[in-house]
Amino acid sequence: MRLWIVAVGRVADPALRAACADYGTRLAGAWRLETRDVRPPAGHLPVPQRMQREGDRLLQAIPDGARSVALSRSGKSETSEGFARRLRRWQTEARDVAFVVGGADGLDERVLARSDLVLSLSTFTLPHELARLVLLEQLYRATTILQGTPYHRSR
Repeated sequence: MRLWIVAVGRVADPALRAACADYGTRLAGAWRLETRDVRPPAGHLPVPQRMQREGDRLLQAIPDGARSVALSRSGKSETSEGFARRLRRWQTEARDVAFVVGGADGLDERVLARSDLVLSLSTFTLPHELARLVLLEQLYRATTILQGTPYHRSR
């Protein structure tokens, strides 16, 4: 199974980029992790038009046959342990999983409708670059839970 991060834009902030790279390195031993960054639309567009164009690009970038997991603050909340169990189930199904991260205005409704799951990383609104980092950390945390390592300290 391959894990995909399909996201609008690249991580521009050097500190966030380094942190994402660090978690990517940590995950490399457990998962095949791929990233597909889609270019945000150029120019100043009204929000609905910008979201529609981003949505078109995100939908095209989701790998064929992959389970699509849209990240949205309005999505399903899950504990780290629950997410680890879900990741294990997905692993047994041997189907790629694409985590979809929208741009600054969120995800187009078509992306949400196409998704197999809409998952919330937080009820807070997160900048899309930070959402990517939180996702990577939670993937790493779930991996350590599955491996029984002490990184995750449940209480």
